Amino acid sequence: MITPASSIRSLFLDGPAGKLEALLNAGSENATHAAVVAHPHPLFGGTLHNKVVFHTMKALNSFGFPVLRFNFRGTGLSQGEHDQGKGEVEDVRTALEWLHREFHLPLIFAGFSFGAAVGLRAASADERVRAMVSVGTPVAPVAAEADEPREYSFEFLENCEKPKLFVSGARDQFGPRRKLEALVNSLPEPKKLVLIEGADHFFAGRLHELRAAIEAWVKEAISSRPSAFS
Repeated sequence: MITPASSIRSLFLDGPAGKLEALLNAGSENATHAAVVAHPHPLFGGTLHNKVVFHTMKALNSFGFPVLRFNFRGTGLSQGEHDQGKGEVEDVRTALEWLHREFHLPLIFAGFSFGAAVGLRAASADERVRAMVSVGTPVAPVAAEADEPREYSFEFLENCEKPKLFVSGARDQFGPRRKLEALVNSLPEPKKLVLIEGADHFFAGRLHELRAAIEAWVKEAISSRPSAFS
């Protein structure tokens, strides 16, 4: 496994609703991919500094990939206002576009909870994104706001043949095992579902297991399916 440079760059992306606050963890000089990681629901305290987001970043960065985290509109120093998951899809597209322009490398998308629900929609349709990681996939209602969707739809993944990793806690209150298994089973290969026993939605006490699951999948995907991952 590669140990990349430890430098972190603070920057702002030009998003459709204004500037988006972002952090870029540097990769190695011979990086093969670059990655974006999207954070959980901003109305419930989600930011780019979330622990699950941080460990997901560390897992991808450990391969030498430069990894970009950003705050959705209206979060932290990002401009604009929360848009019930609609405009946030465009925020993810902004991050993917910036990363592609900066590095000209195949892209990996990873998102946690709300970040997965809105980010997968952008990433699945972007041919520059070669693989996707969905952490804490919210297949049961997450938001309690009246103007928020009661449940997220993942129908857009029905024909997605990109490598897909789903990692959730076996006790995830927003990702019941049967419902999550039904979703993953309905999707085309390649795909993998990892359920971490004893873990809840936020992987409390199980963050290192989350990181290990992502690292194992990336290592396997690159070595066993290089054509699908490059």
